[in-house]
Amino acid sequence: MLAAALTVATAQAATLDRLRAFVRDTQTARAQFTQTVSDQAGRVTQTASGEFLLERPGRFRWIVAKPYKQLLVGDGTRVWVYDEDLNQVIVRRLSEALGATPAALLAGNQDVERAFTWKDLPAADGLDWLSATPVSKETTFAEIRLGFDAKGLAALDLLDAFGQKSVVRFTAFERNPKLAPDAFRFTPPPGADVVGEK
Repeated sequence: MLAAALTVATAQAATLDRLRAFVRDTQTARAQFTQTVSDQAGRVTQTASGEFLLERPGRFRWIVAKPYKQLLVGDGTRVWVYDEDLNQVIVRRLSEALGATPAALLAGNQDVERAFTWKDLPAADGLDWLSATPVSKETTFAEIRLGFDAKGLAALDLLDAFGQKSVVRFTAFERNPKLAPDAFRFTPPPGADVVGEK
């Protein structure tokens, strides 16, 4: 029994170490993603795909290309959310917008560990899984699950407080590519309705 307990503890430490290595060794990244959202009953309510870029700390660009166009940009100070169909921009301070969110995990620094309670999960779908429960209650996510394959981060599952599940899968993941500095800048388009702090 002691050997089994030690094996489980070692596996948990190994998965958390993979997250630490990802945060430590990945200063920039680029990947394609697909996202599927399901309701409490497991019915798919939304699918989306696009591209994700990040540069630590706090800079990211999440581009939804299909089925609608939406853009999220973290410029290191603020987070901008642009809905092209509505011609609306929502802007918030980075510290308030990230908090204990998936973006904090991906684009944050090494302090991000303190914002979550960590737990190892059984391997599934060819991935090693790590669960992150936000310490703060002021977040829309009840749990975030990170899936790692041999190359690194491959999946992100988000469970919200209403029982919805978002499944994000990354492909063509590039670690530490050279990214254009303007990738993390955003200027609201002329005539857009801007809501929040500028």
